Amino acid sequence: MLAKIVITTLQIVSTFYLTIVLLRFLLQLARADFYNPISQFVVKATNPPLRPLRKIIPAWGPIDGAALVLAILVQMVAFFFILVALNNGLPPINPLTLLLTLLTWSVITVLGLIVKIYFWSVIAVVVVSWIAPGSNHPAIQLVAQITEPVMRPVRKVMPSLGGLDLSPIVVFLILNVISVMINHMAAAAGLGSIGVAL
Repeated sequence: MLAKIVITTLQIVSTFYLTIVLLRFLLQLARADFYNPISQFVVKATNPPLRPLRKIIPAWGPIDGAALVLAILVQMVAFFFILVALNNGLPPINPLTLLLTLLTWSVITVLGLIVKIYFWSVIAVVVVSWIAPGSNHPAIQLVAQITEPVMRPVRKVMPSLGGLDLSPIVVFLILNVISVMINHMAAAAGLGSIGVAL
């Protein structure tokens, strides 16, 4: 019972912070407005661990390598403590095997969460475009900026049809295909064995 409570708490806390870190990564990727109040919160919440990491891991153009590495490290630590809680101590496996397993699980989980963020962000953009077009709310503006890197390439290939933007439908299909692939990778890597659902 106690182990289940610890695991649930670890999953909630780690997923919350991991989402913030990945938002930092996606904000940089989209070159979003960092003066947005939500962006400012994300920056303040992620700066302490990112500053030392940036001295080792530089950015590659719009790709914030330090934020991506931080996200993987956060997830690795969470998985480690989940395994400790499940086994009432260190798992009885070779340390190198454990490290590689944690790394694999973490990369898959981070990829899955990035796809989820994009998926729900695209839904939000579509819904807002129907009920509150032209809204200046900071959250709506930020979500629109985050989705732009995945929407822009599709819009170039598929122009609007009589003023109707069909690009979200194509993006949904692509994200669903990627999500299925990630779920298969998670199953192959044994992620289900610790009760983690992507």
